[in-house]
Amino acid sequence: MTKQWLPLAAVLALAAATVVSGLAVVRAKHQARQLFAELEEINREHDRLLVDWSRLTLELGWLATHANIETRAREHNLVEPSGRELMIVMEPPR
Repeated sequence: MTKQWLPLAAVLALAAATVVSGLAVVRAKHQARQLFAELEEINREHDRLLVDWSRLTLELGWLATHANIETRAREHNLVEPSGRELMIVMEPPR
């Protein structure tokens, strides 16, 4: 009697393995899609930050120009210090 159930048990085991395998594939594909969406979001954020960094680098370059510094100094009525007010700091010898 056991030999009669053996083929049926094998078919049921293979069917169960196929279902489990299919569910694993579906789960893996879903996870891959989620990770891809997350990667795309991170890439968009990277691009946005790169644009901000480039803009800030240009702004820093403009702010550091001699003409801009001189204009701001005049706007705030800054004057060059006199000889007595000037202090030169030198790096100590090594």
